[in-house]
Amino acid sequence: MATFYDSITDTQRDLIEQQHIFFVATAPDQGRVNLSPKGMDSLRILGPNRVAYLDLTGSGNETSAHLRQNGRITVMFCAFEGPPRIMRLFGRGRVITQSDGEWAEMAALFPDHPGTRQIMVIDVEQTQDSCGMGVPLFDYKGDRDALVNGWEKRGVEGVRDYWKKRNTKSIDGLDPYPLDA
Repeated sequence: MATFYDSITDTQRDLIEQQHIFFVATAPDQGRVNLSPKGMDSLRILGPNRVAYLDLTGSGNETSAHLRQNGRITVMFCAFEGPPRIMRLFGRGRVITQSDGEWAEMAALFPDHPGTRQIMVIDVEQTQDSCGMGVPLFDYKGDRDALVNGWEKRGVEGVRDYWKKRNTKSIDGLDPYPLDA
């Protein structure tokens, strides 16, 4: 049975900090639900009701477009090692771009990866614990380096060109937050 909380508990904090992967789900008012895996040491707990994650350039910019439209976001963690457990953060998100006044302070919390695009800040309204009996066990072998290496090869201008070509509309035609292209 699921248990709900008003903020991130100490036990949930421990689970979050042990994970190598998490999943982010958003949806526009009408259109496709987007669900994305995230990793690479990109999530930080800022307080009992706030987290942030570093958003690296990808094939689309769905989360930004959805947050701009309605702010709804869910983050899910699954224990792939140890006792079975699933934990969700339900909240409202906003995007910090590289031209925002908060950028330098927030970016300093994360690794400096080529292709860094935005920082998503989530005000957590509720958390949920549930069993993870159906989640398989996996052994963590390491982070992939293809994404970072690819953006490194393209360089800053190549990344910005990619943003202009591929990250200016969501798959449902919504506008994400303007990138600093």
